[in-house]
Amino acid sequence: MFLRCNRRVKDGKVHDYWNVVENRRLSDGRIVQRQVLYLGEINSSQREAWRKTIEVHGEGTRGQVALFPAGSMPADDVDAIGVRLSELRLERPRQWGACWLAMQLWQELDLEGFWRPRLAPSREGTPWLKVLQTLVAYRLIDPGSEWRLHRQWFDASAMANLLNADFALGEKNTLYRCLDRLARHKDELFKFLTRRWGELFDAKFDVLLYDLTSTYFETDVERSPEDLRQYGYSRDKRGDCRQVVIALIVTPEGFPLSYEVLAGNTADSTTLGEFLERIEQRYGRANRIWVMDRGIPTEESLAKMRRMGASYLVGTPKGRLSRLEQHFLGEPWARVREGVQVKRLVTDEDIYVLAQSDARIDKERGMRRKRLRRYVDRLQALQRQRLTRDQLLMKLGAAKHEAGRAANLIKVEIPKDAATTASFEFRLQRDKLRQVRRREGRYLLRTNLAAQAPERLWIFYIQLTEVEQAFKELKHDLAVRPIYHRKESRIEAHIFVAFLAYCLQVTLKAKLRPLAGGITPHEVLAKFKTMQMVDVRIPTTDGRELVLSRYTQPEAEHRMLLAQLRLTLPEQPPPKITAKQAREASAEPATA
Repeated sequence: MFLRCNRRVKDGKVHDYWNVVENRRLSDGRIVQRQVLYLGEINSSQREAWRKTIEVHGEGTRGQVALFPAGSMPADDVDAIGVRLSELRLERPRQWGACWLAMQLWQELDLEGFWRPRLAPSREGTPWLKVLQTLVAYRLIDPGSEWRLHRQWFDASAMANLLNADFALGEKNTLYRCLDRLARHKDELFKFLTRRWGELFDAKFDVLLYDLTSTYFETDVERSPEDLRQYGYSRDKRGDCRQVVIALIVTPEGFPLSYEVLAGNTADSTTLGEFLERIEQRYGRANRIWVMDRGIPTEESLAKMRRMGASYLVGTPKGRLSRLEQHFLGEPWARVREGVQVKRLVTDEDIYVLAQSDARIDKERGMRRKRLRRYVDRLQALQRQRLTRDQLLMKLGAAKHEAGRAANLIKVEIPKDAATTASFEFRLQRDKLRQVRRREGRYLLRTNLAAQAPERLWIFYIQLTEVEQAFKELKHDLAVRPIYHRKESRIEAHIFVAFLAYCLQVTLKAKLRPLAGGITPHEVLAKFKTMQMVDVRIPTTDGRELVLSRYTQPEAEHRMLLAQLRLTLPEQPPPKITAKQAREASAEPATA
């Protein structure tokens, strides 16, 4: 294996993207390269660390272990057991590597210490803590319903071996009953995790990113008026399904500070006030900076934040830019980085920052041109058709809806007394086009942080992409949607388990961040999924059976990741040997 660099020129700047690759020789003698791991853009010290790891693992040695087949055992060893190698069997291949990695992340966060006093075994001996570990590992590695965990995944995984348990952990009623014991500990858990992330990664919680999303249901049952499942604005484009809204606070590094499950018809602008009070009650008063997108804060909530002494940085609607556009003309641009400029305007109420991004200009302009071109083509096609007035209005409405805001740049004139459409006309409104072009790639921020430079404020704001990434990982990697549960308490528990899995994922992401920016937790888990565990069964000469549960030895790419993450694989489980009596009893035919 070795490092390979792929060089790209983007926006006039050269970017070097690194990969770990290996050579594979084909049967015809040719050599092809296989990408083992994508590292993204890395600095020189990270590059040297990866090179050193690859060199170390390129010098591995192999050895052989001698076995004693029947008839060739050493005569002086009284503990020797004869085995029938010709009858060796491999049974129950199951996924081991990713399950083991999930349990390592669980131990690193010391979740065992948090949950042990809160999830004590039941009087019947049900190990609730191990059931929770199974639920969280399942959500992290191969998410699905609890029914699928019971029917398929548990037996296809090595969780029973890792937790020293049996199928009792995967019994369906046990899984559902465990969900009923979780959500009440949410506030205590997040307090615990903030301390733990501070100890492990020196995580800071002085900048908070706040946003909302929704997740929908595939079931529809009778509900009370206070039920959280309601119809509302669906970010998943599933307006036909009832949903709940999830409000989330994370740090710029992605560490979650808190979340709440709200009714599906909750308006974004009504959520902030309650969250401010809850965070202060849970973590105390502190000088935190709240970063939010437009649509969440209202004038009342911003006034409340000023009274509380809280700092905020929020996006603003473009209508406010129209009112302040003339005031910005005399202010100078400050360069944040290549292709990004900002302006600062101080008013009696707040400070406004106008940001302009060349990349965003190109993106918005390209989208607008594409929609406008498609809309004009459609209008020209309608001019060639002979339709009644009602038919024309319907087709124009559909075309305008598809064009979105680009349709406002075209003026369509239809004679009121026209029976057909041959005479309708349209023209481009150039004054509106010039106004739109001036505003493309620009957005307005509002803050009460007087001491912060505009460049710093812009950096704070673009970190909102981290909370969007958290929602993306919850919905795609951890499959928090759709929800199939019918009981409201289990709906919240389902989301709670997803957030526990996200906590493991963000911990792995924090461990990977100093190694290389291009490695994702999803990719690392996929690599470790290839490590399997099998049961090796070897009959002995005295009628018993030797059972060895063995995980497959790590390949070079696994060893490389283990070295970088500073993880050590455990010893192989000790062998077991079946009792002769039990084997003979199981072989006896059943009698009526």
